[in-house]
Amino acid sequence: MGLGEATEEVRVMPEDERATIYSYIKLLDKVAFYINQRYVDSVDVKDMTYAGIKGMIETLDPFSNLQDAKAHDRLIEMTEGKYEGLGMTIAKRGDFITIISPIEGTPAYRMGLRAGDRVVKIDGKSTAEMTVEEASNLMRGERGTTVVLTIKREGVAEPLEYEVERAIIELKNVPYYGVMNEGIGYVRLSKFSKDSGNELREAIEDLKSKGIKGMIFDLRSNGGGLLDQAVETSNLFLDQDKLIVYTQGRTEAKRDFFATDEPIYSDGPLVVLVNEGTASASEIVSGAIQDWDRGVIIGNTTFGKGLVQKIFGMPNDTYLKLTIAKYYIPSGRCIQKPERARRHQVTEEVDDNEEPDSLVTVEKEIFYTKGGRTVYGGGGIVPDIKIEVPNMKPIEYNLERQSMFFNFAVSYIARHPHIPRDFKIDDQILKEFRRFLKEKNFTYKSALELDLEPLKEQIEKQEKSETFSQTLSELERMIEEDKEDDFEESIDYIKRSLKRDILNNLYGQKAFYEQVLLQDDPYIQKAYQILTNENEYMGMLKE
Repeated sequence: MGLGEATEEVRVMPEDERATIYSYIKLLDKVAFYINQRYVDSVDVKDMTYAGIKGMIETLDPFSNLQDAKAHDRLIEMTEGKYEGLGMTIAKRGDFITIISPIEGTPAYRMGLRAGDRVVKIDGKSTAEMTVEEASNLMRGERGTTVVLTIKREGVAEPLEYEVERAIIELKNVPYYGVMNEGIGYVRLSKFSKDSGNELREAIEDLKSKGIKGMIFDLRSNGGGLLDQAVETSNLFLDQDKLIVYTQGRTEAKRDFFATDEPIYSDGPLVVLVNEGTASASEIVSGAIQDWDRGVIIGNTTFGKGLVQKIFGMPNDTYLKLTIAKYYIPSGRCIQKPERARRHQVTEEVDDNEEPDSLVTVEKEIFYTKGGRTVYGGGGIVPDIKIEVPNMKPIEYNLERQSMFFNFAVSYIARHPHIPRDFKIDDQILKEFRRFLKEKNFTYKSALELDLEPLKEQIEKQEKSETFSQTLSELERMIEEDKEDDFEESIDYIKRSLKRDILNNLYGQKAFYEQVLLQDDPYIQKAYQILTNENEYMGMLKE
C-alpha cells in the first residue's frame, strides 16, 4: 500500500530461477525440520518461522515488512484518513498519558477535554504503566460505544470523569491555510491520505477567491501517502497531459502518470517548502513542480524515499508489504537515496558530526528541468534555495525533551485562562518560567559538560592524583557558572516556544499558525521575500 499501485499480474518465472529458489526452499525446510526435531530444547515453531521471515526481509530495504492484522488495519486507517475513537492526540509526558491536543469538532473536543489533561484511568484501568499504544487501543472502538476517562487537570484538586461516546474521526490533510500580507497565500498539507487532493483543491479555491498574488505550499515533514493523491495534488499546479511521475521495477513494467485535468493554480507565483522530513509522495509533488519550472523549492534536501510498496495478503491473517518498483520524476531523476535503500547502512555508518547527505559518496548525475536549469540525481529533491537552520542548543533540546514548555503552558493557562491571542512573552512570563524550571528541578548537560565527560571518566579510571581531581572540580564549577548565560543566549527560542505552546493549548492550531509560524518561521519569511519580489522570483526559474 503506502504509495504502491501495481498490477495483479504474476510473471512467469524462468525455469533456472525456479530451480534455484526451489533448492534454497528445500534447504530452509530441512534446517527447520532438524531444529524442530533435534534441538536440545523445545522450540516455538511460530516464533522460529517468523524469525526466518524477518531475516529474509531484512536483506531487502527498510520499507518492506510483514504485518499482522492490527498493523495492517492501522496502515489502512492512515491511508483512509479516518478511524473510530475519541479524536485527540496523546503522548507520554513523564509518567502520565497526557492529552496533547483535542481535534476540533470531535467527541473529545465537544466534551471539553483539554491539552495538558492527564488521563489517569481508562474505564477504571490505571494508565500508570501503559504505553501510548495501549492507551490508544483502549480509547478506540466502534462508533456509538462509550469509554470513561478519569482526568487529572492542572488547578483542579479532584479527578474529573468524562464518559465519551466514540465516533468516526476524520483527520484533516490540510490543517491550515490563510492569507498573509501583500496577498500571499499559505497552505499546509500534512499527509497524502484519501481525499487530500480534494481538501487542497478547496483550500486553493478559497485562497484564489480572496485574490492572492502568490502562494506558499508547505510540504515540510509531510511523510507521504497515496500515489494517486500525489498525482492529483501535482495536477492542481501543472497543465493537463504533463508527466508527473513514472514507476519502474525489475519485474514491473514502466508506468507513466500524467496530469489528467486542467489545473486550478497553473500560473500564479508558487514557492514549495521542503525539509529532510519531506518524503515519498511529497517528493513526487515537489520534484514535478521543480522539473517543470513551475515554482521555486525552498528548504533542505528531502528524505529520499522513492520506493513503491505493494501489499500482498498472506496466510494466518498477515500481509507482506513489499517494494516492487522505484519512482522517477519528469527529468528522469530517481527520488530514492542510495543509503535509504539499504536497511542497515544509515545506522551502521552515520557519524554524529556528519550530515545525512554525506553518508554515502555518490557521484551526482546531472539532469535538466524543462527550462534547462541544472538539477542533480542521487536521491531526494535538492531545493533551489537552501535554508540554514541552526542546531538546537543543549538547553533548547532538553527543554523540549522534558516537556517544560508544554507543562508550563498548561500550568500558566490554568492560572491565566483569559489570555488574548496577540499576547507577548514579557519579562513577567519569563520570570514565572524560570521559577517553574527551578520547581521542577530542570537539569541538563551543556555542550562543555558533554565534552568533559570522557576526560572525567579517564581520570577516574586511571586514578590520577588529587591535583587532577581538583582541577576537574574547578572546571565543572566554571562550566556550571557558564550555564547561567545559556537561558539568555536562547531567549528568542524560549520566547517562541512558550508562545507556541500557550497558543496551541488555549486556542488550537490556527492561532499558532497565525501568531507564531507565519510571523517568525525562517522558511516562510524567505518564501515571502521571494514572492514579493517578482524579479527575484522569475530569476530563480531561469537557466
